Amino acid sequence: MASSQPFGGGQVPVNCKLCKTDRPIQWKCMDCRILMCGYCKDNVHSQFKNALDHKIICREEIGLHTEELDFTNIKCDKHAGQSSCLYCNTCEILVCPTCVAKVHKKHDLIEISDAYNIKVEILKKGQSKMQKSNYKINAKKDQLNKLVSAENIKYNKEKRNIQSHEETVKEQVEQYFKELKIKLEHNHETVLSTVKSDLNAISLFTNQMDDKITEVQDCIDLSNASDFFKEVKKMEKFTETQEPRTRPSYTSSPKFVPGNLNQSHIGSLQDDGNLSAEINISLVINSEYQTELESIASVSLCLDQSFWINSGVYKVLQRVKPEGTNLQVLSKFNITVCGMAVTPSNQLLLCAKGKTRLQHISSSGELTDSVYDVSPLLPNDIHVISDNKLIVGAYNSELKKSAVIIMNKKGDKETVYEHDQHNQPLFNSPRYITTTCNGNIYVVDTISDNWCGKVMVLGQEGHIINQYTGHPTINKSEPFKPINIVTTPSDNVVVMDLDTDILHILNDNGHLISYFNTKDIGIEFPNSLAFNTTGQLYIGCTRAVGEEAKDANLYEINIEGF
Repeated sequence: MASSQPFGGGQVPVNCKLCKTDRPIQWKCMDCRILMCGYCKDNVHSQFKNALDHKIICREEIGLHTEELDFTNIKCDKHAGQSSCLYCNTCEILVCPTCVAKVHKKHDLIEISDAYNIKVEILKKGQSKMQKSNYKINAKKDQLNKLVSAENIKYNKEKRNIQSHEETVKEQVEQYFKELKIKLEHNHETVLSTVKSDLNAISLFTNQMDDKITEVQDCIDLSNASDFFKEVKKMEKFTETQEPRTRPSYTSSPKFVPGNLNQSHIGSLQDDGNLSAEINISLVINSEYQTELESIASVSLCLDQSFWINSGVYKVLQRVKPEGTNLQVLSKFNITVCGMAVTPSNQLLLCAKGKTRLQHISSSGELTDSVYDVSPLLPNDIHVISDNKLIVGAYNSELKKSAVIIMNKKGDKETVYEHDQHNQPLFNSPRYITTTCNGNIYVVDTISDNWCGKVMVLGQEGHIINQYTGHPTINKSEPFKPINIVTTPSDNVVVMDLDTDILHILNDNGHLISYFNTKDIGIEFPNSLAFNTTGQLYIGCTRAVGEEAKDANLYEINIEGF
């Protein structure tokens, strides 16, 4: 199927699906779901069975035309003669009245139209993520091409320098000049080889991604609800893509330094630093919202542009929506929340103080127990990997036990990370968790009562890849106190440092690549981090020590470079 904007924005030309020629596309049959030229519409499609009853739209309407789906006549797959009346969110299937009575009576049942809207939103979110990923990776491709051009210019300049200097010396050093040129050529080829290797990987990724994006759009555009629900699970998996990993920098060709008379004075090739493919870091405040809370301990964003925010020890949990510079409170709970996360189906899971079982707030606003129980430990934080899996950080101070647990949708503990290869505890108190596309798990582990801690980076098998304990320059006068962590759209990791107001930016293996002081853009006392689906960073703040104000701010920020 063609893109929803097939005639602009640099799209690849689409041929007529009937004659396969380069005649311009003028029509689309909404029943056959094919694009046609004018000739084929009049002479080929008109011969199709029931062609007169088909709906044909002109090319200007392609991408704008939508149809309301019929949710009232979806036949039940299990009970002949019955039509599906609801969608079981627990089992992820359409159900008829008989299905409900026999199996699904106590399950989470919602209207089919609501399920459709949720699934479409999930697909759009995934598609948006893929499109954003495609845009970013194409920007990286442009950067790498510029590096190739710059490297070629530099190479030619240094080669000319060598040749110019070669003309000033005698024949006895000719052999040494040859060796220099051979070595320079080898280094140049090595540099281009590494850059072009990443370019090839990016080209392959973008070609595959274009096809997947088109297939997802085909699913979204399906006019038959039954076909939609048959295809939607496969399409959801399509949106879980992993970008190709490119090097953050590339070793540059050595620089020629002139000399005289003998080998030591003729010159040598010296390292001239790295070619950087990184963009300068930039944070710009887009919106500022004022709350009625003492602190914003954590932020979780919903699919409908609302947020869940909680004040931690101040025992307030709110669902809010932007209204000018303030946040309209949609719902409120008096509860101490240690950690929380919104699932892909737009429901909130939270760690309530003193409870071993995660709590659940449904789309109707009811607070109940979930299936996720980490007893005898108490949950500290939740990180949702997908609609089927999540990671829970938990501890029990009396038992002196801590663990990071991967759980499936049924609440089963699939993997428990508790001890290292020497049977020593991995964590003291795991507070915040995130993951990167390569499967690494980042855990903020608090090691003292004053929030001093470290970031543990675990591989998929649970082995320790890295431990980040702050930077000697950043944390020269203030110890490293990580109080929140989040993964960026470009798959780096941002760690909030409590007393310095600095964002430590790590790569997907836990090494520092840069940092940013939020005071530089007027944000003081940052306390929580979250990204929305379109890549904006949200920073929730707290009040200064000793203050009694209840007006903690939430900032929406546009970022670049990480």
